[in-house]
Amino acid sequence: MYAILEIGGKQYKVEKGTKLSVDFLNTEKDKIEFQTVTMISDKGNVEIGTPYIAGASVEAKVLNPMVKGEKLIVYKYKSKANYRRKAGHRQLYSEIEVVKINKAS
Repeated sequence: MYAILEIGGKQYKVEKGTKLSVDFLNTEKDKIEFQTVTMISDKGNVEIGTPYIAGASVEAKVLNPMVKGEKLIVYKYKSKANYRRKAGHRQLYSEIEVVKINKAS
C-alpha cells in the first residue's frame, strides 16, 4: 500500500516506514497527521482524490524537527558597473517517518 501525499506544495510517494526530508514544519509534536492525500493504491485498487481524498490521512513521526540543508551561494554581478553581491542560504527541513496510512472510511 502506498499513497501520494502533498506537503508544502510538493508531492511525495510514501509507504509505511518511508523516511522523508520535507520543508520545515513548525511543530513541537512528536507525531503529525496529514490530510492532504491525493491518491492511495492498495493491492491494485487505486483511489484518486479531487484534489484530496476525503477522510484519508497519513500519520507520521517527527524524527528531527529542524535540519539545515547544505549551503547555497547566491552571487550577483553586473559587468562594468562595479556591482557585486554575495549571499548564502541554508534551507530548513524536517525529517519525518511515515507510521500509518489511513484509507477513507
